[in-house]
Amino acid sequence: MSQIPNCPKCNSAFVYSDGELMICPECAYEWSLSNIDDNLDERKIIKDSVGNLLSSGDTITVIKDLKIKGSSLVVKVGTKVKNIRLVDGDHDIDCKIDGIGPMKLKSEFVKKV
Repeated sequence: MSQIPNCPKCNSAFVYSDGELMICPECAYEWSLSNIDDNLDERKIIKDSVGNLLSSGDTITVIKDLKIKGSSLVVKVGTKVKNIRLVDGDHDIDCKIDGIGPMKLKSEFVKKV
């Protein structure tokens, strides 16, 4: 049996093949093994406030007090966030902050630990 590679978009190990097409059930990304090098170039490079490369699963720290829109809660400076997930869009980090819940953050307000 041949080794099936991880998903080039989210790095999931739960990839399966459908003929010549590889499919990731976690992020719904589809690609062909013949053009995997082209797909790797499509990934967006996301850096933190000091220029460190971020990847899914990293631990980050908030570098500025962030007010939460529609709430009186504030994410304080130094709040540590574990197991982030990188996404496309204006807010490029999905995470879960203890005491607050699921949240989207901009990479310019965080620093990799």
